[in-house]
Amino acid sequence: MDEKLKVFEGKMTKTMGNLESELQGIRAGRANPNILNKVMVDYYGTPTPLQQVGNVSVPEARMIQIQPWEKNMLKEIERAIQISDIGINPTNDGTTIRLVFPELTEERRKELVKDVKKKGEETKVAIRNIRRDGMEAFKKLKGTEISEDGIQDLEDELQKLTDKYIKDVDKAVEAKSKEVLTV
Repeated sequence: MDEKLKVFEGKMTKTMGNLESELQGIRAGRANPNILNKVMVDYYGTPTPLQQVGNVSVPEARMIQIQPWEKNMLKEIERAIQISDIGINPTNDGTTIRLVFPELTEERRKELVKDVKKKGEETKVAIRNIRRDGMEAFKKLKGTEISEDGIQDLEDELQKLTDKYIKDVDKAVEAKSKEVLTV
């Protein structure tokens, strides 16, 4: 693959990775420890990922349990979860923190699917913007050592890459929507 194309493929891969991490953060009625990935705990004045201050486990399908490595971190972990946007109140029993996920209503599931589709659309727009940037960059190559046919080949390859990533976005959105709608 041409070096000029690799730059744009790398950007598309990053965009796709960003979508996948966003989708992991959307809860589908089952407890998924990935929703805690963005929760930062104040660990002696330093913002630290929650997974680094305690053991995160899923003892039941709709519960996440957090066992801090230091007892004095319970309050900090609880506070960090409350100020995060996961929308679940933590229960603190003095040794562990539990997050119990309520059963999702049909209405809430439909809202989540809309959210998933919106994130998918935003990702497609980002991928198309990368393609547009690539096309503009290739047009600027006119009059250089690359022939018009070479430029056309680069544009065709960029379009194929774009189509592939758009399909990947559709697949990811479809899979997450199905997961959210499954009761």
